[in-house]
Amino acid sequence: MTAGETEIDLGGGVVVPTWAWNGQVPAKEIRLQRGQTLRITLANDLPEPSTIHWHGLAIPNDMDGVPVLTQKAVAPGSTFLYQFVVPDSGTYWAHPHFGSQLDRGLYAPVIIEDPADGADYDDELTVVVDDWLDGTGTNPNIVFETLRRTGMEPMEPGGPRVTPRMPLGQDGGDVSYPYFLINGRVPADPQVVEYRPGRRVRLRIINAGGDTAFRVGLPGIPMTVTHTDGFPVVPRKTDSVLLGMGERADAIVTLGDSSVPLVAKPYGKDGYAQLNLRVNNVSLPGDSAAVARFAAALASQVPLDTATLEPTESDTLPAAEPSQTLDLRLGGPVAPYTWMINDQVYDPEAPGLPVSPGQRTRIRYINKSMMFHPMHFHGHTFQVQGAKGPRARKDTVLVPPLATMVVDFDTNNPGKWITHCHNEYHLEAGMATYLQYTP
Repeated sequence: MTAGETEIDLGGGVVVPTWAWNGQVPAKEIRLQRGQTLRITLANDLPEPSTIHWHGLAIPNDMDGVPVLTQKAVAPGSTFLYQFVVPDSGTYWAHPHFGSQLDRGLYAPVIIEDPADGADYDDELTVVVDDWLDGTGTNPNIVFETLRRTGMEPMEPGGPRVTPRMPLGQDGGDVSYPYFLINGRVPADPQVVEYRPGRRVRLRIINAGGDTAFRVGLPGIPMTVTHTDGFPVVPRKTDSVLLGMGERADAIVTLGDSSVPLVAKPYGKDGYAQLNLRVNNVSLPGDSAAVARFAAALASQVPLDTATLEPTESDTLPAAEPSQTLDLRLGGPVAPYTWMINDQVYDPEAPGLPVSPGQRTRIRYINKSMMFHPMHFHGHTFQVQGAKGPRARKDTVLVPPLATMVVDFDTNNPGKWITHCHNEYHLEAGMATYLQYTP
């Protein structure tokens, strides 16, 4: 995989200079079976260092792609070999973990197949949703420096006002985007995928956005969500699913006799992203207003939060009391754009939070801020703990404003493991820390 500068055609006459792997956005899907060995060499042709992080995969610490903490960043003109056994089946993805590179075009879906899959669907479709501004007269570095200098827009008075229809409050993010994409295409010129009537399609949905949560749905067709962040759940039927940055959901849809758009509505922001599922080679009507109306309807629905899903019995952690609880207080913004955990900005050279190996450990993500944070933990999956007991196995969880999310995990993969907000700009502004333990 060569990281380099390139031009990308996003469709509809939108051609942008950006950074990408092998000149493609998203990069070519990486697909293996569980237990196989992945071997990929990153060749860095960018003007700055880079890495690859394998988001959601519980792999050896030195393959995790976090500069300083787990590896030396790959310098321009240099290479690095990533090699590891893929331990779990599911929907994952890859992206850099250096600077603001995530919010450019450097990302790829990573699909780990389970040989037992396929009984309940006929086809698969990978759906990568993204917010896009690179090469449109600005880039993520400029945006971040502006935020650091001027801060974010003031929040509306009256608090976050979390409701079932607005489960993340009123603030959709810190950054305005001119485009929202599915599989690298703007909605004016969406990707079109051909199907026959009645086909059952497994959607593998990945939110690769830098600052945007998305509500995803199809008009008139319910989705049956079967997995989140790679792990199976008790299937749940829903009209729309909410995904924070870094989250994934697998859902099965059964197509009818008519073509239909898949729509991703950015939470709290204008616009939408679109992909067309064309049935019997009949194109969708050229009425973008109908899609826009459905996108507006998505914004008023009560979406499914994947953290509330019930785990399958085989993917529920064995019952155990946590031997250690870590409180991670999420705070900011401060002076004028610093985001912190436990009143500290991330420092990979500072001591990490010590935990013991072979133990059940609990993390309480305590959101003291007025914004939502999708909190991601490297090298492990955790079990969300809800009022009704254990919930879904995940690696990224949405923490609403002024709320607390509790997750449990087992310390079975030694190393230094970062946990951070998957809002790219919050991470760059300091909202991260790390846990460490040895065998």
